[in-house]
Amino acid sequence: MSVFLLRRFVTFLATLAVASVVVFFVLELLPGNAAEVILGDTATPESLAALQAKLGLDRPPLVRYLDWVSGLLQGRTADSISYGSPTAELIAERLAVTVPLAVLAMVLTVLLALTLGVYAASRHNRLGDVGVMAASQLGVAVPNFWFAILLILLFAVKLQWVSAGGFPGWTEDDGGGVIEGLKSLLLPAVALALVQAAILARVTRSAVLEVMREDFVRTARAKGLSRRQTLWRHVLRNAMIPVLTIMGLQFANLITGTIVVENVFVLPGIGRLVFQAIANRDLVVVRDVVMLLVAVVVVVNFVVDVLYAMVDPRLKASDA
Repeated sequence: MSVFLLRRFVTFLATLAVASVVVFFVLELLPGNAAEVILGDTATPESLAALQAKLGLDRPPLVRYLDWVSGLLQGRTADSISYGSPTAELIAERLAVTVPLAVLAMVLTVLLALTLGVYAASRHNRLGDVGVMAASQLGVAVPNFWFAILLILLFAVKLQWVSAGGFPGWTEDDGGGVIEGLKSLLLPAVALALVQAAILARVTRSAVLEVMREDFVRTARAKGLSRRQTLWRHVLRNAMIPVLTIMGLQFANLITGTIVVENVFVLPGIGRLVFQAIANRDLVVVRDVVMLLVAVVVVVNFVVDVLYAMVDPRLKASDA
């Protein structure tokens, strides 16, 4: 297992290094520059040159790349062009919305997917199985932003149970509180969880059905365990290996896939920050946010590999 984890760790570091190069130089290839956006079309060449020097845009790309990477390694980030404050502060402030949203969506995804997946597998080729598979196929096909709009129309406009958007904050001083904050994140979390739950339910069903055909399941039934006991005590635990892998990937996708939903619900999260930064051509913010999202995906994948190595005994045996 140690050899497996060492290889994954080397791959983890190499992926981050390659991603930083790609992120930086792809943004460098975009036409125009931030100085032109800030000063507008009426700017004189002298004022453009002065602002480019202030922003460091007059330096060679390689020098700026090395300065950016060394700053990230030291925990230092550049100031945002639009906001005038370090990008680390902006990102930390927005993560206070995006991370709870992703966690809430992941909890809903796991609860729905495991329940429906096990239910469908226990009723293989019966009406319940067909119904769950049909519903999951519909969930995969429906875009989450369209489902988000339907949720707003039903629960905010028609029933008026919740607000149509916005975030009141986590403290009462901001006019909100924990309960109000979670309440404002509930509909966005449901919209995000729909597609992920549909995918995970199908994976869970397939994994459970595969394990149910194993010899140890028949042995457990022969010893007198009921179908329900066998399913929850033995089958589900052994079926969790592929399910755990998908869950890790889905959590990373929930972190990185909030851009559209956060804009639909007007939530001040990472997605809305990067959307506004792109509109303002604030490439400093865009670069750091994209690198953060890449790092989240890579780190989550590495954690999943570690958990996979702990759960799967075959990896331990191969390292012996």
